[in-house]
Amino acid sequence: MTEDNRLRDVFDAIADPTRRRLIRLLAEAEELPLHELTSQFQMGRTAVSKHLAILKEAGVVRDRKVGRETRFRLNAAPLREIQDWVAFYSKFWSTNMQRLKQLFEEEEE
Repeated sequence: MTEDNRLRDVFDAIADPTRRRLIRLLAEAEELPLHELTSQFQMGRTAVSKHLAILKEAGVVRDRKVGRETRFRLNAAPLREIQDWVAFYSKFWSTNMQRLKQLFEEEEE
């Protein structure tokens, strides 16, 4: 699945704290099987699977079968969209804070 044909918006996919935690766990490991991911949460395998499916629809997670086990890994490329969005507002706030600082300095003179 390429970024162009994602089934779900990446912002929607990361909106849930459980999914953000799954992303972090996968970022810290090369690949994790479902049972290891499930052990990190106080919810059942089905619930974790549903969260992983949402991340997969957004292209943030990829999976592969190894025998009867499903292993998951992070695909961080779609997260660039979020990074770009945050960077824009970071520049916005930085510029406005500089303007505010200038105003305060002008008032002190």
